[in-house]
Amino acid sequence: MREYLKGRVTPYYETDNELLLLGDTFELLKKLRPGTVDLIFADPPYFLSNDGITCQGGRMVSVNKGDWDRAPAAADKHRFNRRWIKLCRQILAPNGTIWISGTLHNIYSIGLALEQEGFKILNNITWEKTNPPPNLACRCFTHSTETVLWARKDDPKAKHLFHYELMKERNGGKQMKDVWTGPLTPPGEKRQGKHPTQKPLYLLERILEASTEPGELVLDPFCGSSSTGVAAKALGRRYIGIDSQEEYLELSRRRLEERLAGT
Repeated sequence: MREYLKGRVTPYYETDNELLLLGDTFELLKKLRPGTVDLIFADPPYFLSNDGITCQGGRMVSVNKGDWDRAPAAADKHRFNRRWIKLCRQILAPNGTIWISGTLHNIYSIGLALEQEGFKILNNITWEKTNPPPNLACRCFTHSTETVLWARKDDPKAKHLFHYELMKERNGGKQMKDVWTGPLTPPGEKRQGKHPTQKPLYLLERILEASTEPGELVLDPFCGSSSTGVAAKALGRRYIGIDSQEEYLELSRRRLEERLAGT
C-alpha cells in the first residue's frame, strides 16, 4: 500500500490492502501519488454543531459532535470545501469518480465547489432514511434525507465506470433511481464503538459496487469509523482512510480487524 504514498509518511495502521493515516487531511492528501485513486467517498464535516438539540434513542441530546464540526462563516466553509476537493482531483485517476455525502448545512457549497474545481456532477442521490430522529422543535419538516453527489472530472476524455446492469439487477430488474431508501446504521455495525455520522454499510456497498472493480483503490479523506473501508474489504477493493482524530482511527482499525475475522 505504500506505493500510493510519496515522501515520508508513517501509517497508523497497515495491511496488504488497507492503510489508515492519522493527521491533517490537507497535508496527507498531498502525500498521495497523483492519478492513483479509482474512487473517493467523502463524508466531510456537516458544520451543524451549533448548540442545538436532537433526539437519540428517545432522549434529547446536543447536536454538537466536536470542534471539527463547528460551523464557520459561509465564505470560510466554501474555501474549506474547494481546498480539499481540489486536492482530491489531483489524486483521482483520469476515469475515477468522487462521491460526497452531506446535508443542507454543507452540500450546496460542495456542489458549487465541485464545478469550480473541474468536476462534472453525474447524479444527485437522495438517501431517504426510514427511521430518522424526530423533529423536537416542531418548527420545520422532519429532516429525513441526505444528499450524495456523484461526479467525475470535467474532461471529454474521462470515461467513468458505472455498472448499470448490476444496479438494475439489484433493483429487481428495473432501472435504479436516484432516490435510495433504507434505515440508519444498525446497532450491529456499532459493536466496536460509535461515530456520530457513521454511514450504514449497505449505502457504501452500493456505491462501491456501482462504480469500482475488485482490486481498485478507494479513498476516504474523512474516514471516521471507516464504513467505507469495511465495505471495501467485503467487496475486495483496496482502501486508504484519513482522519485527524485518533479515537476514530482506532475505531476504524477495530472494525477492519473485525471484518477480517469474519465477525
